[in-house]
Amino acid sequence: MRINAFSDVCLRIVMVLAAAPEGVTFTSRVVAAEVGTPYNHVSKALLRLRELGLIEAIRGRSGGVRISALGREVTVGTLLRQLDTRTDLAACDSPNGPCPLLSGCGLRGSLRRAREAFYGELDDLVIADLPHGKPNGPILVELGLVR
Repeated sequence: MRINAFSDVCLRIVMVLAAAPEGVTFTSRVVAAEVGTPYNHVSKALLRLRELGLIEAIRGRSGGVRISALGREVTVGTLLRQLDTRTDLAACDSPNGPCPLLSGCGLRGSLRRAREAFYGELDDLVIADLPHGKPNGPILVELGLVR
């Protein structure tokens, strides 16, 4: 199994935000720099995370983004399910037409169950625990945001 690039960026963002002390905000440009991703990609990811209620955007001079209470409590499995737009792991219904083996194929159901098992394994990981749940967790130290 492999997560897509957008989901990877979203996970990086929530990890950095979850590692910050409660109430601390980051500008989207700082977030982009810290997760090593272009600003325009981070902007799209921040918008989606905000739509899901996982982050809060604060306007104004001292504004920025921070993780929400829901964002701290959500599991990695739940987050990835919400971000995953694929319906199948294999191209059973491709733009060129459906696979000719679709009606008698046992692989499609197995792949669906494998994906759910993958997400199920990640249901034990809560976002707040990813940076070890410490206010000044090792992620922020490594990034140089705290000492």
